[in-house]
Amino acid sequence: MRIVTRPDFDGVVCAALLFEAEEITEPIQWVEPNDMQKGAVSVQPGDIIANLPYHEDCSLWFDHHYTNQPENSFEGAYKMAPSAAGVIYEYYGDIWSRNYDELIRETDRIDSADLTMDEVLHPENYPYILLSMTLTGRDQSDAAYWNRVVDLLRTRDIDAILQDLEVQNRCRQVIEQNRVFKSLLEDHSRLIEQVTVTDFRPLAEAPQGNRFLVYSLYPQAVVSVKIRYEGADKRKVIIGVGHSIFNRNCKVNVGLMLAGFGGGGHRGAGSCTVPADQAEEAVDTIVGTLLKNEPNE
Repeated sequence: MRIVTRPDFDGVVCAALLFEAEEITEPIQWVEPNDMQKGAVSVQPGDIIANLPYHEDCSLWFDHHYTNQPENSFEGAYKMAPSAAGVIYEYYGDIWSRNYDELIRETDRIDSADLTMDEVLHPENYPYILLSMTLTGRDQSDAAYWNRVVDLLRTRDIDAILQDLEVQNRCRQVIEQNRVFKSLLEDHSRLIEQVTVTDFRPLAEAPQGNRFLVYSLYPQAVVSVKIRYEGADKRKVIIGVGHSIFNRNCKVNVGLMLAGFGGGGHRGAGSCTVPADQAEEAVDTIVGTLLKNEPNE
């Protein structure tokens, strides 16, 4: 059996749980939701998909995204819950040899962005949040690190995980990235009424950093839009949208809105990928919808 999941914190925790729950015989296949939606992922009988859209060839499927609601019967579990890891933890009941309650509780909070202002401004003081920020999923060359964190979560508590030399190095990088990211975020963001728009396309490479920071910098905004190129060839653009986690007055179902652009996600956050020559029109339409701030369900 093989796990197919995405390389964010929720996906990594899903993988850790599934290794204990099932007889996993193959290396994890790390993929992005957009690849699954476009049929670019080879799924085989025996595969377990977690935190990604459903594929009819898999043997088990676990998810929690609004736009991935199942239309047919399947083996596994789907629930609109704070995290896919929480769905898996509940599905398997009391089989666990370790107590993962704290891990699931923190994964729920991180994936649903249920964070305090201090946690956003000072993630270095909160072990699970800092660890989650080392898992960005942007570069497949990081797969060895993602696999390492999966193994660590299966055998160690959070304090011991943070003593791992590779984890320590990644955490130091994150702290420095966040410092630089704040300055670039301020330079490349603008407020349009109640919507923040951050455009990293003028930069040679989109910076990595604290995805929640924009909500603390623009407390009057109810939603953010972030734009960046998908790769160095600049042929595709990724548009990410998220409800503010502090000013919760956005009425638009983000996942449903972005499904119209070939993307998806949760009610409060999601993304889509569009050809670069269609990006301006897509951004204008998305921002226009967010400015109207009308329910779309």
